[in-house]
Amino acid sequence: MSQKEVNGSSHRGKVLTLETMNQNVRQVEYAVRGPMVLRAVQIEEELKKGVKKPFTEVIKANVGDAHAMGQKPITFIRQVLALCAYPALLEDDKFPEDAKLRARRILDGCGGQSIGAYSASQGVECIRKDVASYIEKRDGGIPSNHENIYLSTGASDAIVTMLKLLICGEGRTRTGVMISIPQYPLYSAALTELQGVQINYYLDEDKCWGLDVGELRRSLTAAREHCNPRALCIINPGNPTGQVQSRQCIEDVIRFAKEEGLLLMADEVYQDNVYAEGCVFHSFKKVLFEMGPEFSSVVELVSFHSTSKCYMGECGFRGGYMEVVNLDPEVKAQLTKLVSVRLCSPVSGQALMDVVVNPPQPGEPSYATFTKERAAVLADLAQKATLTEESFNNVPGFHCNPVQGAMYTFPRITIPQKAIDQAKAAGQAPDQMYCMKLLETTGICLVPGSGFGQREGTFHFRMTILPPKEKLKYVLEKIAEFNAQFLQDYS
Repeated sequence: MSQKEVNGSSHRGKVLTLETMNQNVRQVEYAVRGPMVLRAVQIEEELKKGVKKPFTEVIKANVGDAHAMGQKPITFIRQVLALCAYPALLEDDKFPEDAKLRARRILDGCGGQSIGAYSASQGVECIRKDVASYIEKRDGGIPSNHENIYLSTGASDAIVTMLKLLICGEGRTRTGVMISIPQYPLYSAALTELQGVQINYYLDEDKCWGLDVGELRRSLTAAREHCNPRALCIINPGNPTGQVQSRQCIEDVIRFAKEEGLLLMADEVYQDNVYAEGCVFHSFKKVLFEMGPEFSSVVELVSFHSTSKCYMGECGFRGGYMEVVNLDPEVKAQLTKLVSVRLCSPVSGQALMDVVVNPPQPGEPSYATFTKERAAVLADLAQKATLTEESFNNVPGFHCNPVQGAMYTFPRITIPQKAIDQAKAAGQAPDQMYCMKLLETTGICLVPGSGFGQREGTFHFRMTILPPKEKLKYVLEKIAEFNAQFLQDYS
């Protein structure tokens, strides 16, 4: 008998199979890059091979990837990053002095004056100080301590890290986390992976996706029958729904969190993306402290920001931060330990975040260009938000709320019963069938509303408003044409 047979390996198949892998991971779903996107990539390959289609390109309107949709980088941001990546350029007269000043500050904070070195686990100290200064200025002087800032690999990594800290227990003691429906599927995916309990609360579509404390209370009361609710997640401005919460709403949420003993997680990555008249972004941190010590000394708050959205759209650099407020010092030490396991977030992303929170100031050479470019991006998004809303509300069977902020629309669509029956027979959600047929017919890739959650009996899709204006008009026209044919086919 050979040694291989003695060891029992001759009959062994794969160590890792669908049956032997982590079943929590297997159950994870992430609609933004799910079946629709996989099919879109296949169609792109088919087009390259000369397969004839009724369209010439795939338009990926499924994800908020600004630069992939043609948005140009902000000059000042890229100048500073270029200087950080290749410091020899600091001697080049083509770069403005304010860009060089920021690059030197960042490099001086890095080991060996190189962004190729690891940083401290929480991030480069001078960058965290700049983030704290930015928050103080944004919030009208309310103090921010850089020791409470954690630089992260985009906001997503920080959100998952906080969920790791939160989730514990078994059975009815298992941690429950309240998330909005519709939601950004990062939350449901992370909760599935970590075996947390997803507690759904519904936004009110008929009130422009408003958040009602009565609904929060209903959801919480029901959840306490089967788990231990410990956190409440808020996305403001909303993804996928595009609403901007009023100050009164934020105050109500904070009171609710205090009364019910919940940690607040405020996802504020779209804080510069506010378009609708009368809408203003209010940070949870600012409102919390303006409500006085009764709240500001008690409510645990973690807020998140990112370089991927707003006017920057720098998704690929994976820069972000979180600020923790009122976190138990011993838990904070455990948080620091947890982030140290990955050593640090990408230092290039940290550098990008520094430029975002420390942009050119009046009197500096880059101020005029930076201000002009930033304003142009946001004005263009505002126009496209209005264009999208108006266009969809002219489509029979569509209802589209105002896109007050963020960079998506989430219209409600009418799907005839015949189509619903066909989709169910095929084991598909009706809006997934709708979006798949749209993709095969027009090359436009959207995400079905079922991937974000929606009230029973309603159907939606999420579409980004990021495509250039002419391409966006084309997309809107093609969706209207497809919808008319779809309704006719299934009437």
